[in-house]
Amino acid sequence: MKEGKAYKYAVWCSTEQEGKVPEYVKKQAESWLHIADGNDEDAYVDEQEYEKICKLLKLMVHPDLRCSIYDGLEDYAWFMIVAGLCTYCRNSEQRSRFYVTILLEIARKNFKTFNSAVIFILLMLTEPDFSRFFSVAPDLQLSSELKNAIRKIIKVSPALYDEDEPAFKVLRSQIICLLNENEYTPLAYSQDGMDGKLANAYLADEAGALDDYPVEAMRSSQITLFNKLGIIISTQYPNDNNVMIDEIDIAKKTLDGLLDDRRYFALLYEPDDDLKQGEAWQTDDRAIYQSNPVAVSHQYIFDEIKKKRTLAVLYENKRENYLCKHNNILYKGLGVEGYIDIQKVKLCRIQPDPQWWNGRQVWVGVDLSQTDDNTAVAMVTEDNGYIYARVMGFIPKEKINIKTQKEHVNYQRMISKGECIACGEEVIDYSVVENYVIHLLEEEYGVIVEQVGYDRYNAISSVQKMEAEGLECVEIKQHSSVLHQPTKWLKELILQQVFRYEENRLLEINFQNARCTEDTNLNKYVNKKKSTGKVDEVVALINAMYLLQQYLLNGDNFVAQTA
Repeated sequence: MKEGKAYKYAVWCSTEQEGKVPEYVKKQAESWLHIADGNDEDAYVDEQEYEKICKLLKLMVHPDLRCSIYDGLEDYAWFMIVAGLCTYCRNSEQRSRFYVTILLEIARKNFKTFNSAVIFILLMLTEPDFSRFFSVAPDLQLSSELKNAIRKIIKVSPALYDEDEPAFKVLRSQIICLLNENEYTPLAYSQDGMDGKLANAYLADEAGALDDYPVEAMRSSQITLFNKLGIIISTQYPNDNNVMIDEIDIAKKTLDGLLDDRRYFALLYEPDDDLKQGEAWQTDDRAIYQSNPVAVSHQYIFDEIKKKRTLAVLYENKRENYLCKHNNILYKGLGVEGYIDIQKVKLCRIQPDPQWWNGRQVWVGVDLSQTDDNTAVAMVTEDNGYIYARVMGFIPKEKINIKTQKEHVNYQRMISKGECIACGEEVIDYSVVENYVIHLLEEEYGVIVEQVGYDRYNAISSVQKMEAEGLECVEIKQHSSVLHQPTKWLKELILQQVFRYEENRLLEINFQNARCTEDTNLNKYVNKKKSTGKVDEVVALINAMYLLQQYLLNGDNFVAQTA
């Protein structure tokens, strides 16, 4: 096994110094090498299973290269197959594979569907009789891509498809291995129920376009099985409500040693954090290599991706597809009226530190939307030339699921991370928002609230309660002549990287959604109606920035501009 491509690739990944291998692939390689070298007390690599897999790969013919798949398989695929299928538990009630989940985050055109087909054929040949395998995808056409790849390999491999004694039977709706009655069926999330299936192994393809349900349904079906496997594969998608986001987070925490369950194998081919920020992707070739492992060994693929990068740099409308599909960088296109490039915004992100705020003067902006919509509260302060911000969102508790599906934002995750508060039932409980501004900001963060800025619409009752508690409230006219200066100032601070906001995915989504309108005097402001989604947190932040800007310009003597 140590003479094979999988082991050698893992060694190369763990020792490579040119930046062609992303951080978490290095960590996974190091973790598996610890097992492969016989130093792990929980797992080992089974040499007999490895020899069996190699013999089967030599019998399978590559439909494009017309050589054996043993000779034509990519290095990263060798690593994924050997680690996934040949690594076993040392001490278990029954013989079982060590890895229960294989996660592959990889850019387009890296042969991910073909490699998945190879794994499924191997499983169909080696798993116990009457095993069942499923692929799930957003629609039947995508799910059938795996079936077509399996069919092609079978058809060109004489050992698998002898006309007199075929090993497989390819039907319209499924593929059956005649040696053991194992069967594979492609499922479509859009039309097939996922419950009631018993999946010895499943594949979630293009998982970036799926929510949690299909994967969790497949996992639930495997509870009674000792030897089970789930494969989740996708590129990045420009939405925030997909199963890949949680799975990638689980994988990273596993590799960082933050989770105890190690039975999770992940190859995360995404650029390291420093390459995701700002404009690094435009010139640094490492962003291509780290998200496209086949580009490392195939120069023609690297050259083609580089051409696409050039166009993405020149044309904004090509950027979203390039960054998501070819660089695995989560990105939403700005459009013609975009406010700020989200990659520039992310450069200003810092970790939350409640103690830092203690004793500081803050200016608070609120966006009190309609009672069944999102509401936001933002506080800002200045320190040594930097502007710091913390933003909190509020949504109706009973509308979490509806809003998650409609807006493609996982609000439950935002709530659990402390970026959003669910209150009320069908409508927001404004008393929770009022209490947050009047009491919680001072109690939890120890801040001194200097002023609260608000839009008169929907805010009169709440403002009266805040003023009754001694807070100075300032009406901010929502007009371009008033909002232009803080809108422009916030953008300049972000571009100059002298703005800092506490890590907040919901705020970043709002920045992605924000679109600007320009009046006849060329004054710009964020337009809610023209934005592509919720922007309440950005609006609240701009209201707070208005108050702070006026204070820095005029001190305590400024009068709010309301017209």
